[in-house]
Formats: sequence, C-alpha cells, structure tokens
Amino acid sequence: MKLRLAVFLFVVLSAALVALGQDSKDTGPYTPSKSSPERQAILDALRGGDQQTIFQVHHMKVHHGWCWVDVTPMDKKGHATAEGGPNLLHLENGTWKVMDLSKVPEDPKDPLGPEDASPTYVKNVMKTFPGVPRDIFPKPSH
Repeated sequence: MKLRLAVFLFVVLSAALVALGQDSKDTGPYTPSKSSPERQAILDALRGGDQQTIFQVHHMKVHHGWCWVDVTPMDKKGHATAEGGPNLLHLENGTWKVMDLSKVPEDPKDPLGPEDASPTYVKNVMKTFPGVPRDIFPKPSH
C-alpha cells in the first residue's frame, strides 16, 4: 500500500513539474507550445484584469522559472490595440508575476532599453533581477 502511494505521488508531482516547465532535466530555454497551460498562464499574467485581450507573440522564451516575452495586444479582428512590447516574468509559488522593468537602470548609450534587449540592457536586467538566465533574451539585432 505504501509503495502504491509513493508511486502515485511521484507520478502526480512529476506531471505537475513538467506542466510548469520545471522538468528535472534542464533542456535549456524553450518556447511553450501554443496550447500549453504554461503559455496560457504567462499570457494571463500579462492580461491582468482584462482576460479578453488577445496577444500576438513575437518572442517567448522560458528557462529556470523566468520568461522574456514580447507581445502586441490585438483585437478580435487582428488589429493592434496598443503598442505592447517586452516583459519579464518570474514564476513565484506556482504563479507567473510580471516584473517591473522600470527598476532596470537606464544606459544613455542604449536608449532603446527593453525594446532592443542589447547585451548592456540584458546585463542590467540580470543585475536588477538576480537569477535571470541570459538565454531567454532574443539575440541582438545588430
């Protein structure tokens, strides 16, 4: 009986960890599939109270409980409703939380900040939010 309970708990916990993208095998950064609960939870965190918002996702990478995502909010006809842009999220106690990027120090030599995610900006994000993996950010465009 104890063995059955132990096996059951192992299966349930393993499934929960995989669903959260926290598999025991670190496969590096990944983009959650469009139909995954993890992707839904990330986008729901961005939606806040407006659960009707639809996003066009330009970039989404998750690794070690951190996510860098760049989105444009859209209406049901596919037209942009706002400018959108990049966001940093952190998985805290099983819930994705949007981090305040205004806390990242500005660099006068890097005026685009999060819009460009230059190496300087990424380094400042990593100093501001310890534990953020470098590999979730898009490759520099220049």
